[in-house]
Amino acid sequence: MAAAGALPAAAAQLGSAVAAAPEARLESVRALAGLFREAQPREMAEESVFRDLLNILMSTSSEIEQAYKDSCEMVDLDTCLLLIAECFRCLRNACVECAKNQHVMRNLGLISTSVHLIKLLHGIQIKEELLLTALRCSLQFLGNIAAGNGDSQNSIWKCAFPDLFLTCLMYSDEKIVAYCCMVLFTCLNAEKVSELLDPRNLTVALHVLKVYKQQLESEWSVTLLELIMAKVSEKNPVTSEEMNVFMRHADFLAGCFQEKCEAVLKLTSAADAEDEEALVTIRLLDVLCEMTSNNGQLEHLQALPGLLETAIDTLRLTHLTGKQAVNIFTATHAMTGQEEISHPAVGFKSHLIRLIGNLCYKNKENQDKVYELDGIPLILDNCSIDDNNPFVNQWAVYAIRNLTEQNERNQELIAQMEEKGLADNSALESMGLEIEKGDGKLILRSVRKKPS
Repeated sequence: MAAAGALPAAAAQLGSAVAAAPEARLESVRALAGLFREAQPREMAEESVFRDLLNILMSTSSEIEQAYKDSCEMVDLDTCLLLIAECFRCLRNACVECAKNQHVMRNLGLISTSVHLIKLLHGIQIKEELLLTALRCSLQFLGNIAAGNGDSQNSIWKCAFPDLFLTCLMYSDEKIVAYCCMVLFTCLNAEKVSELLDPRNLTVALHVLKVYKQQLESEWSVTLLELIMAKVSEKNPVTSEEMNVFMRHADFLAGCFQEKCEAVLKLTSAADAEDEEALVTIRLLDVLCEMTSNNGQLEHLQALPGLLETAIDTLRLTHLTGKQAVNIFTATHAMTGQEEISHPAVGFKSHLIRLIGNLCYKNKENQDKVYELDGIPLILDNCSIDDNNPFVNQWAVYAIRNLTEQNERNQELIAQMEEKGLADNSALESMGLEIEKGDGKLILRSVRKKPS
């Protein structure tokens, strides 16, 4: 209540300080930024306050530009940078959970002014903490004005993409890069991710993915994967340039999955059910399943070194983990409640088998690789109904058929396993497969449907 009462005086002081010396402006803005930490003053703020802040930013920007244009050393650059940072802090605070202020600021042109100022500060090219602080605060403001506000998100995207994002993503300062990513991902939607993956913006996309790899556990990484998932799931034909972009993304995503796949084991503990790194691993697998379901991308992914091996190793690891103790990777044949059904790892083993099946589709080298890695018995051991892995039987059928297509050695292995009792004949029958003996050989073949 005290803060709300102090707002009129602080706003009046700001208005009178617009044309004053930088030190006086700095004091007024700093006082207002403090008041906007509370909700009531934010709601009470009038448009004139934000117009005054805009004027201060524009005049300070002009002073800096003029100083560099005329090689003038009379401008107190440190005070200017402090003032810019404080203005953005004030605007950042005023946006928090306040759509009214977001709307007013956008209509006043504060977004385009901010983008211009960020570019200006970048052009100063001095490595000072004051400069970095001003840049950080400006990006935080853009993130806050975009939060939950589609109009602001569109406005930022129009002004900032791709140049500003590329500029900030290339900074060595981790906070500037992180705040830039925050703005980028706040603005992204299915339409904008298409622009991000456009061949003309490949440099931006690759920088985003580089940052993503370095900060894989950050909260926006799942968002990126959701959006890439939506894009790769589209059935629209792609150009050769777009396919080149997807291939670069595929290499990166496959590498991330290979590096981070064991993180999913954290989900055996209820305390880690929302572990960010584990959730990213799950979404990485989902994206790779979609990518390998696309004929245009499949051949490239089939040839990636280590991906098939990682999928088999991860399936073996999760399968053993589920056998050693009761957890989300333990096969269950009766629904045990909504809590387990909604667990993020539900379906993980099904998707691993799907990925293995995709990678072996009409690919003799990968079929043989699964044989050598003892992957066929592993898949057969995961083919029974499992409520923690919906459709696991169907994906196992698909994988076994892809593994045995025109591959006698794999067919013979399964036939020998059945004869020795190592493969469940009823499971094979449920897959639509049967073992036939003839000419001294055991042959695996599809069951012929009997007329009804």
